[in-house]
Amino acid sequence: MQDILSQLGIADQNAGTSTGLNWLPGTGNQIVSYSPVDGQSIATAEVTSREGYDKVVKAAADAFIEWRNWPAPKRGEIVRQIGEELRKYKEPLGKLVSYEMGKSLQEGLGEVQEMIDIADFAVGLSRQLYGLTMHSERPQHRMYEQWHPLGVVGIISAFNFPVAVWSWNSMLAWVCGNTCIWKPSEKTPLTAIACQHILKSVFERNGVPEGVSGLVTGSAEVGVWLTADTRVPLISATGSTRMGKAVAQTVGSRLGKTLLELGGNNAIIVSEQADLNMALIGCTFGAVGTAGQRCTTTRRIIIHESIYDKFTSMLVSAYGQLKIGDPLDSSNHVGPLIDKAAVEMYNNAIKAAKKEGANFLIEGGVLEGAGYESGCYVKPCIAEVENRFEIVQHETFAPILYVMKYKTLNEAIAMQNDVPQGLSSSVFTLNMREAELFLSAAGSDCGIANVNIGTSGAEIGGAFGGEKETGGGRESGSDSWKAYMRRQTNTINYGTNLPLAQGIQFNLGHTV
Repeated sequence: MQDILSQLGIADQNAGTSTGLNWLPGTGNQIVSYSPVDGQSIATAEVTSREGYDKVVKAAADAFIEWRNWPAPKRGEIVRQIGEELRKYKEPLGKLVSYEMGKSLQEGLGEVQEMIDIADFAVGLSRQLYGLTMHSERPQHRMYEQWHPLGVVGIISAFNFPVAVWSWNSMLAWVCGNTCIWKPSEKTPLTAIACQHILKSVFERNGVPEGVSGLVTGSAEVGVWLTADTRVPLISATGSTRMGKAVAQTVGSRLGKTLLELGGNNAIIVSEQADLNMALIGCTFGAVGTAGQRCTTTRRIIIHESIYDKFTSMLVSAYGQLKIGDPLDSSNHVGPLIDKAAVEMYNNAIKAAKKEGANFLIEGGVLEGAGYESGCYVKPCIAEVENRFEIVQHETFAPILYVMKYKTLNEAIAMQNDVPQGLSSSVFTLNMREAELFLSAAGSDCGIANVNIGTSGAEIGGAFGGEKETGGGRESGSDSWKAYMRRQTNTINYGTNLPLAQGIQFNLGHTV
């Protein structure tokens, strides 16, 4: 791992505060990044001081004055070069993501590929930040709208996708003309530091103003500084619903803008008319991928009663084939949870489910012995439940899968929707009517609704986000770029008279 850190410009001691081109000293306190893979210390990052934080914000605000005047295609060219640098560093950065966070190497590499893909998307977007034109009711008047950058964008990211979600925000924010300040999870600071090193070479050779990409590290306190800062008009925050409510309250109190990506409690409906082999793959990967630590993880499977026994038997068999261990070993399917606090939440959820009457088809538990020394490896488990159970209504960031029966599709959709969260959803069916009902206004209430694929694995071309307690934000593709800009309506009078709207008359006695 030291070779990988060296390739990415990370020494054992690293300032965790950066203005994009210059690294600043921190408080002297340090975040030690421990790998959940083996429990070993990887490297340290300094906690951002209040003085350092203010320098980063000032640099971002100052850089915005220049950066907003760069033509959007020229900003896109910078992002294109960032994508090329990421291609060069895909393997070492993917390995660091896997080792620091604990996801499989394939998922770590896939996360860096997402960064590359969103860079490509943003490059094209830089030439098509379209506004509309409208016909005026007044003669010789033209109306149109245009979009301008907001200013400094604060990005608070979570540990489970330590680099991809930041890139979704930053790449779009940059081509829109904003500058960015990134507050990564204190559980995964090293991947963020590595990204800043990758950016620095691109910025230096292109004369990008210092402050276009800032980094602040530390605990939730640093995030509070960011959310309360009136110099930061937009906060994009990814994390728990509890965290999102706090962010929304703080930013809302200063009439700032938020883009929230919060909890998910995602369900797959398996119809009696489904291709069960396809459904099995979608359900299994959705439930155990990233050890159940995705916001789009499949947490509930709602199965038609006529195939319930058959499909649950297939699930149990598939779970019996899962290999749990070092995520850098490509033969393993499931890696560790992020830390022992996550393991405790996993255990508490299992206890709560049993107390409410859950019947476990596959028992859970913490793995011990050789290869599991970190104490963060757990068994993916399956529990028969009722959707009304209190524990089922909450998101547990762990590989606990709840299964239940349904009689009619309308009943299944109602069960799918009957949770506080509304991120991702799916139905497996070969019946067109069932598929279309699921996608209709009377169907899934989630921001993402899929047919014959699982709940996880969203592509960057579509807007990503959800409803209800998921926060309502949209990132990545489609027209998500509008969240990073302000809309301006313009009216131009090219005539010789000044008619007023709505036919209002305002006549003066005489004019010069």
